Amino acid sequence: MSRLHRRRILDVIATDATFERVPHRGQEAWQGKCLHCNAHLVVALDGEPISRATLEHIIPRTAGGTNAPENLALACARCNQGKGARHDRHYPRDARARELVERLLARRRERWRDPEADDDEPAREEEEAP
Repeated sequence: MSRLHRRRILDVIATDATFERVPHRGQEAWQGKCLHCNAHLVVALDGEPISRATLEHIIPRTAGGTNAPENLALACARCNQGKGARHDRHYPRDARARELVERLLARRRERWRDPEADDDEPAREEEEAP
C-alpha cells in the first residue's frame, strides 16, 4: 500500500470519533467502526489496515467526489465493495443511490472530530525531500 494511501487512512482516523488507540496482539493499533455497518476495523499506527478496512469515497470519484477528509471514511471491504457495485455507478441518475450517499455523509458529519482536539491523533509522517 502506498504511503499516500496510508496517510489518507490516518487522516480519516484523525477525524473519526469512533477510532481510538487500543492494544492489539501485543501492539498499539487504531480501532474504529465501519461507516456502513459499524463492524470493528483495526488499523496499524502507520495506517496499514490490519482488518479488512478500506478507504471509502462517500461521493464517488466518478461523480466528482474528492479525496478531502470530509468525503473519505473507513469501511469494511464487504460494505465498500457492495456500495460500489450497487450504487456508485448509478449515483448520477438513481435517487436511492443519492439518498444513501446523503445518509453516509450525515453519519460522517456525526462522527467528525477536530484532529487538533485529540492528543491521541495519529502521527503524521514527515515529508521526504525529493
